[in-house]
Amino acid sequence: MNPRTTLITGATQGLGRGIALDLAARGDTLLLHGRDRGRLESVAAEVRAVAPDATVRTYLADLADLDQVHAMAAQICAAEPRLDALVNNAVAGGGAQPLRRELSRQGHELRFAVNHLAPYALTRGLLPLLTASAPARVVNVASIGQEALDFDNVMLERDYEGLRAYCRSKLAMIMATFELAAELDGSGVTVNTLHPAHLMDTDGVREYGLTPVTSIDEGVRPTVRLITDPDLKSVSGRYFDQFVDTRAHDQAYDADAREQLMKLTHALIG
Repeated sequence: MNPRTTLITGATQGLGRGIALDLAARGDTLLLHGRDRGRLESVAAEVRAVAPDATVRTYLADLADLDQVHAMAAQICAAEPRLDALVNNAVAGGGAQPLRRELSRQGHELRFAVNHLAPYALTRGLLPLLTASAPARVVNVASIGQEALDFDNVMLERDYEGLRAYCRSKLAMIMATFELAAELDGSGVTVNTLHPAHLMDTDGVREYGLTPVTSIDEGVRPTVRLITDPDLKSVSGRYFDQFVDTRAHDQAYDADAREQLMKLTHALIG
């Protein structure tokens, strides 16, 4: 068999870097995404040093700009012969100034843009390659922190707070996971989402002012399992709390809310 080809977004630090190091040791061909060229080349060199036989290619894009997301998807589809797994890991956390509302390049609330719109747009752009490579897997790194979306205030123009924005964006990611999994049923492409670990030792956790309580490795293992475990090859449309298939926030199972979210999402990603 050919080595599995896996794209990891947000691969320059934290969980993404940990996943890359783990998969490189397993012989995967790695496509590493980052938004800073220096950090991206640094992690690629680190992966090659740990796994000298690993094939590593890098892709540069700022996921806060949907134009760059679409361009990266097109670039990957043109350059890569196959894509067996996509890990949507890149994240905008609560922020160092949680009361300062930030916007994406297109003017959308930043957490909603980076944590929901960008991974969904990237996945849709890569679907031709994923489908042609089937069986293939999409893993969306969400969070146990979930808060119901208010469709009268989706972009949090009122009552903004960074962690609230983060929790709502992660629920949006989960809802989109369920919708896409249903759409792709029978295609050979599975789509699942997970909470990898509680308050991992990441820059984002520390930036918000929280104290990490678990290591990066605690999150790597359940995430890599969703990519590699043969027993999960046909499991799709599920939310996992680490290794446990469990229930997400109630709104994730509200068909009307999901339909409303997806109409908005498709309108915004173009």
